[in-house]
Amino acid sequence: MTYLPSSIYYMEQAGIGSKVHHPHYGRGVIVETGSEFYTIWFKTPNTAKSIAKDYTELELLERTEVAAEQAGAVSLADIEQALDHVLTQRLHEFQLVPMATKWNDGTLVLQPKDGSLQAKEVPVDVFFHKIVMVRDRLRLIEQKINAHKVLTDAEKVELQQYITASYGSLTTFNVLFRETSHQFKGSGRE
Repeated sequence: MTYLPSSIYYMEQAGIGSKVHHPHYGRGVIVETGSEFYTIWFKTPNTAKSIAKDYTELELLERTEVAAEQAGAVSLADIEQALDHVLTQRLHEFQLVPMATKWNDGTLVLQPKDGSLQAKEVPVDVFFHKIVMVRDRLRLIEQKINAHKVLTDAEKVELQQYITASYGSLTTFNVLFRETSHQFKGSGRE
């Protein structure tokens, strides 16, 4: 790696992929260039920051030439927009889990046996939302286990059995779901 002196001359010639050092954010990589600013991804805060090209304390550690193709390259803003689009769609999918209409405006009441103790009331829709979140997180864990590169097939099956048992324990709450396709399924059901 070649250390280059910190100067505006060198910084103006830095292309995407150039490695830099910022006194506060540490090491980073230029992911987008503009007329006056660089967008730099910094590892330490795990985020991208816009840094002015004339910022004198930014050190250029390794320069990548500015290529003509960079004008048409995918920018960080393009990636952020695509990610935002995907997340919006994904979150929208999670919100499409309908609760059975008989529970609308209902209240879940937890009444202790001891009458001197106060009961706990929770709106059914709030409780339902939490149940759906548990279901979605279990599905995410399931996906991560299945995609894990280090676990053996036997270990994946063993961990999967715990998740299936968890689904089975949660079947009590299936009465809250409007559609059976969203319900919990334990090992006894396909």
